[in-house]
Amino acid sequence: MADARLCPECGDPITGRIDKKFCSDQCRNSYNNKSKGYSTSYVRKVNGILRKNRQILEALNPNGKTKVHQNQLLKKGFDFNFHTHIYTTKSGNIYHFCYEHGYLALEDKYYALVTRDNPE
Repeated sequence: MADARLCPECGDPITGRIDKKFCSDQCRNSYNNKSKGYSTSYVRKVNGILRKNRQILEALNPNGKTKVHQNQLLKKGFDFNFHTHIYTTKSGNIYHFCYEHGYLALEDKYYALVTRDNPE
């Protein structure tokens, strides 16, 4: 008789298919949630901030190019610490992007908002 296989989550014996690793879907989900919990929640949090930043830029820039004051961005909850990438122009201007929506710091706490047509 073969050794009994035990569920890595609860320790109960596993019955059924030979390649089955958990005794139930609940144990499988619980095990995977625990093992990936921190990284998954962190990624979910960052993605949420990036989505919110993108939505704010999109709402304030419906025509693809505009100028806004920093207070307008902050009032809506924009977080300047999170962006998807940076683009530096040949002239040295540094644009921060949240997906296809970007911003460039100007003088007196103003920002130029832009939208890239074909982000690559």
